[in-house]
Amino acid sequence: MSNCRRHIKSLFVLQKWGLFVLLCCATVFANAQTPTTANQIKAVFLFNFSKFVNWPPDALNNAPFVIGILGKDPFGPYIERVVEGEKMNGQPIVVQRYDDVKDVKNCQILYINKSNSAEIARSLSAHGMLTVSDGENFATSGGIVRFYLENNRLHLQINVKQAKAADLQISSKLLRIADVIE
Repeated sequence: MSNCRRHIKSLFVLQKWGLFVLLCCATVFANAQTPTTANQIKAVFLFNFSKFVNWPPDALNNAPFVIGILGKDPFGPYIERVVEGEKMNGQPIVVQRYDDVKDVKNCQILYINKSNSAEIARSLSAHGMLTVSDGENFATSGGIVRFYLENNRLHLQINVKQAKAADLQISSKLLRIADVIE
């Protein structure tokens, strides 16, 4: 009887994750024709990365979990609405904006909106920091996650080698919906 309960519980958990992955896939492949819509989808992804990436314990430091934006902010107040009231390991998720790379400290997810985003990601090569950008060749040139539009749909590229170098473990659920770069 207890094996049956465990099996039912496992199926429930699997079903719950399956629904979440399905929603993520629907979001990824949602039509992203307007910049506002595409940026809103990206903002949701930045938040959801917190659920599908494992950070080393010392990267979290019992401080707020920070989603940083380096350069011009394409999300506006929408990203604050996405993370409002959310927590990561019991700590609040906050959004920080940075004008200069030298100001980036204690940041777990960093969206880089600069023309030299890959160069910045390489210079940071920070332990426990997930770097994200729209920059062309970002994921092949030093960054970890790249957003790109193809056929008016938002896609992801993920560089697993760079993620490992940053001591990050990316869930296979996230890798399934991305173009993986080894």
